[in-house]
Amino acid sequence: MVPIDIQRFSESRTKARAYFCYLFSKNIPNRLPSITQEMIMPRLLKIKAELEKCEGVYLLDSKGVQVSPSYTADKTIEDDIGKIRAHRAYYYRAVREERCTITDPYPSLITGDLTVTASAPIFCENGDLKYVACLDMPLGEVLNLAQLTKFDTGFSNFFKYAYGTFSFALLAVAILLFLKGVQSFFIHEITPASFDIKHVFEATILLTLSLAIFDLSKTLIEEEILGRHKEHNISGPHKTMVRFLGSIIIALSIEALMLVFKFAITDPDKLQYAMFIVGGVGFLLMSLAVYIKFTKLKIDE
Repeated sequence: MVPIDIQRFSESRTKARAYFCYLFSKNIPNRLPSITQEMIMPRLLKIKAELEKCEGVYLLDSKGVQVSPSYTADKTIEDDIGKIRAHRAYYYRAVREERCTITDPYPSLITGDLTVTASAPIFCENGDLKYVACLDMPLGEVLNLAQLTKFDTGFSNFFKYAYGTFSFALLAVAILLFLKGVQSFFIHEITPASFDIKHVFEATILLTLSLAIFDLSKTLIEEEILGRHKEHNISGPHKTMVRFLGSIIIALSIEALMLVFKFAITDPDKLQYAMFIVGGVGFLLMSLAVYIKFTKLKIDE
């Protein structure tokens, strides 16, 4: 059940963050002169009262040190005052992004269950960071607050089935190319003692294309169907695009290398055509590097 909940959280994360950002912006003063802890805490406790399943709220200073007790559902933990939270994601992400943010699910120190922390930086009039307001919510309650509509769920299922269809079709093509490449060894009698270099190149091209297509279909099945998202600097459709272009670059690089050897042995006058492919691979590689750079910058914003 937990992996499914985490996948649902990933799908509805944007809505959950928007909801908590609305609560913070509506209730807590920001970028005003003389902002104090006494001004913030009553409003933070008001948010807690509005959220029945809220696990707790607390306030950090600009250095990540907790300056208020932890107000949980049934008690006030005074001992938390003075604890350093600067290494926690809910602090450094809010400071780095300078906006409201929510963490990934993690085991709560209060209940032991998976929880999500929403945090919002609070600035003074001149833009200096004063506090970071934090709010803990159980993962299940966050999913209920940001529950996807039937329309969203329908589209999500449609795209999942569509990706599945294309993925397995690509997998079938990869298998056919692999079988054709292996078959070449028997048809053309490719053995260590006797073989034609042309037939070896043809078999290698088929096997390389098979590997590239198989790798792409594997990525689509894992990420779009099974939901096994891994930690990368690039995510979502950008990661799929990078993986796809990377597979093409690898396949073209191998084919260009084979053509260089082939023309160097059989027809040196055509060696320039192989170099055109090498130049194209270099251009694709530089384009991919630029794409990754600007995509990562957009995600980090």
